[in-house]
Amino acid sequence: MCKIIGIDISKQTFDVSFKRKERWDYFVFPNEEKGFKQLLNLIEQVDWVVMEASGSYYFPLATFLSSRNIKVCVENPLVIKRFSQTMLYRAKTDKKDARTIAEYGEKYDLKQWEQESENCTKLRHLYTRVELLNKQIQQNKRQLEAFESSGSLDKFLEKTIKKDLSNLEKTKHKIEVEMERLAKQQYGQTIENIESIPGIGRKTAMMLSLITDNFKKFENYKQLIAYVGFSPRIYQSGTSVKGKGHICKMGKAQIRKLLYMCSWSAKHCNKTCKEMYDRLKSLGKPERVIKIAIANKLLKQAFAIAKANGKYQENYC
Repeated sequence: MCKIIGIDISKQTFDVSFKRKERWDYFVFPNEEKGFKQLLNLIEQVDWVVMEASGSYYFPLATFLSSRNIKVCVENPLVIKRFSQTMLYRAKTDKKDARTIAEYGEKYDLKQWEQESENCTKLRHLYTRVELLNKQIQQNKRQLEAFESSGSLDKFLEKTIKKDLSNLEKTKHKIEVEMERLAKQQYGQTIENIESIPGIGRKTAMMLSLITDNFKKFENYKQLIAYVGFSPRIYQSGTSVKGKGHICKMGKAQIRKLLYMCSWSAKHCNKTCKEMYDRLKSLGKPERVIKIAIANKLLKQAFAIAKANGKYQENYC
């Protein structure tokens, strides 16, 4: 009989917990190859190893085990947190977290983790770097505006901030050029197909291909919409609580912004999006709500085209 091995991993160590003959065993190993080999002695070929996607700390261990044909499941930390809350656990220790992860694995169906390609890993790292650069650029711009509005900005300070801004913009541009080169190598055909959708540009097509790993992460478009963060969130209870509906922003903020911008042009050049815009406008819907609906429509079209591996057809049924 297989056992479910829960692992709570950190930068220097990882805690291991699993049930054997109605009792829980616990171990702590160093987060390095020596510890990986020690863990291997506890695992049988039929066992499952479950861990959280804790930053980049999980990746070396998951890669090590996967290369030895051990079944590994890497789960979203938020899923484990919600499971712990439903079990009414109050303790928060590495030992307890490892056991909680193992208990989660015993109760739910597990999906085997697959190591991504080298290009995909590079793209993820570059994407993360660009996000940080965007934050730094915005922070510098806001600071410069604040100093300028005071009316007493020192020339030396102004020159320094502008120089920093210029360097950040140049670095960002270089990274985006490299991202485009790698994305063409990894997802060239998919990007070309998605770009054929009126309203979607190169950057959006590239980002969609990257965050979905060439659309292999999802089985249907609803999962993709939820992942991006465009799913509607309804807040109602009984007859007295009727909150205003919003989208659930628990997904990728950058791709949401890109799709929202795409909806501005899609309402003019994309036939089905234009029809949707006119219909919702006639019903008196706010512009923001209509744009989000169009962004959802673009996501559905991108998902369908990527899965079909074909180009956009305006009158397709």
